[in-house]
Amino acid sequence: MGFIDTIIAKASKEKKTVVLPESADRRVLEAAAEVTARGIAEIVLVGSPATIADVGRGLDLSKVRIVDPATSPLFQDYADTYYQLRKEKGVTPEKAVETMKDNVFFGVMMVKKGQADGMVSGAAHSTADTLRPALQILKTAPGTKLVSAFFLMVVPDCEYGEQGTFLFADCGLVENPDADQLSEIAISSAKSFRQLAGTEPSVAMLSYSTYGSAKNPLVDKVVEATRLAKAKAPGLRIDGELQVDAALVASVGKSKAPGSLVAGTANVLVFPDLNAGNIGYKLVQRLAKAEAYGPVTQGIARPVNDLSRGCSAEDIVGVVAITAVQAQDME
Repeated sequence: MGFIDTIIAKASKEKKTVVLPESADRRVLEAAAEVTARGIAEIVLVGSPATIADVGRGLDLSKVRIVDPATSPLFQDYADTYYQLRKEKGVTPEKAVETMKDNVFFGVMMVKKGQADGMVSGAAHSTADTLRPALQILKTAPGTKLVSAFFLMVVPDCEYGEQGTFLFADCGLVENPDADQLSEIAISSAKSFRQLAGTEPSVAMLSYSTYGSAKNPLVDKVVEATRLAKAKAPGLRIDGELQVDAALVASVGKSKAPGSLVAGTANVLVFPDLNAGNIGYKLVQRLAKAEAYGPVTQGIARPVNDLSRGCSAEDIVGVVAITAVQAQDME
């Protein structure tokens, strides 16, 4: 059984409710039909029933719940709640009403109010437009200093990582983390890998240098982030700075980083900035024909996950399953 099949099986055992606000996108409706047909999760589509019927022509959406903000009896309560949350930021009651007409904001409020367990968006929205409502309404999880994002990468016929499964972070949100932020990304990513893969993380803090082979402030940041992460999470299997070949390939790791417990065994790759992370995941996705699920967020109080705008319906199914499993574990 492949990684995403394992996630789907886990999600199916205790079905959660996931909101999909991009109901005018055919890929989203295809995913909704598949998720409900396979019993992976309960799905709520936010939007106009007429539009959904038109865009979803030919799909079996009989098991999907449709909520139209324009006619929902919950609308005014949602607007009132948003006003209370944001009035100190200058939001008026009138502005709150206008905001709740946005499907993404409405979907996040469903999660806030407990009418859904998580939300997936991003097929037709930017990361900012997906995550801004979540951060405004749900806030960060207790004890979390930083919200970040990762991709779960499943590489076919790959001898590295956890049978070809990796977590890449941050590939979608934090542009240029400082050393402390990078340490927080590493710790959160380790927890996410353990939660979703069910195995122990081996975290490599990536650089173009291994164990001092280069001297530069860019390298110094990764070295300091590794030190901080080890101090904050002393039981975590983490090492750096490591070049990616030393992190993945046992023979290279033994040569470049002798004595490292991570070199040659890494399954969590922490990139030094968003440039490297985003380029890295897309190279692996396209050249190695890997499945890429995400960006999955970590650090928000409830699961709200982003999608690449180039995603397929099958990608959305995978992220819905991941969101459902995150919701299970949050309980």
